[in-house]
Amino acid sequence: MPKKAGMEDWKKKRRQEYLEKKEYRYYIFCEGQQTEPRYFEGFKRLIEENPIYRDMVLIEIEPCQAETLRVIGMAEQYVNKNKIQKGQIWCVYDKDSFPESDFNGVADRAKRLNQKNPDLQYHTAWSNECIEFWFLLHFAYYTSNNHRTEYIRFLNDKFQELGLDKYQKNMKNIFDILLENGSPKMAIRYAKRIMKDGQGKTPSKIAPGTKVYVLVEELAKYLPEKMKEKFMEED
Repeated sequence: MPKKAGMEDWKKKRRQEYLEKKEYRYYIFCEGQQTEPRYFEGFKRLIEENPIYRDMVLIEIEPCQAETLRVIGMAEQYVNKNKIQKGQIWCVYDKDSFPESDFNGVADRAKRLNQKNPDLQYHTAWSNECIEFWFLLHFAYYTSNNHRTEYIRFLNDKFQELGLDKYQKNMKNIFDILLENGSPKMAIRYAKRIMKDGQGKTPSKIAPGTKVYVLVEELAKYLPEKMKEKFMEED
């Protein structure tokens, strides 16, 4: 038994040393158990296949299966438990039917946490009201504040037009579908326009709206050049 415990400690130490060598570190905490994690796994996979950045960028994705304020609470716990001192902590969450105070409270909590350590910064990548709004912006500029069922209906119709299977939550290949059949560059442009129109409002009042594009732009920097072109505007 002691031998096994010693081996576990050694493995943990080696992993910690490996992580500390990474120059850019992203810890992504997703409200959803599968939809959002699977989307961001697409970035992780491509970055880890990119010989330029794979040894420099760490991406860890944690499904929380928790809502709004609990997502940032779980992120804090993870940071404290693993003694993380450097990196970007991203909270990905939806408005859904949760109280406005909780939804707005995540960004407020992140601002307070960011005063503690300039090397460890918390960020919010929210969607009002759901991640499907970010997905549909890959196909059209859309500003109607509808229930998530309407966004899913839009995606179903678009997928059918494209000869794809019906849109479903938790799709394993959602990242690839949006990359190959939609326009990430257009989605970023549209999301920015919506956020600009909502300038000065709290997140709950920007409906529909999404800040997922901020995290997407951040991760796209490390993609292989041909993939990066699908996300970045030309200078």
